[in-house]
Amino acid sequence: MPSTLIVARMHPTSGDDVARLFTAFDDTDLPHRMGTRRRQLFSYRGLYFHLQDFDDDNGGTRIEEAKTDPRFIRVSEDLKPYIEAYDPTTWRSPSDAMATRFYHWEAGA
Repeated sequence: MPSTLIVARMHPTSGDDVARLFTAFDDTDLPHRMGTRRRQLFSYRGLYFHLQDFDDDNGGTRIEEAKTDPRFIRVSEDLKPYIEAYDPTTWRSPSDAMATRFYHWEAGA
């Protein structure tokens, strides 16, 4: 299952607020349109990790396409008080914050 991992900064006490925003977002049809199968959010010492698993290899492309949807714009704006770019000088879109996988292992593979 293809995945993307977005890395950013988050205040350590903001997890509940961020989870609430994504709960409402994930109750719409937009994650399904983007091909999102699963979303997991993690935090560690001021860092935020947003792992999405997709139906196919087009997840990153579909995220870029969804950027103009009013719901995507709204959740992005609503997250701003809690999430900030890891490197604000280079961030222009979610693809600028995506980690690159350099190793993968699967049981039974």
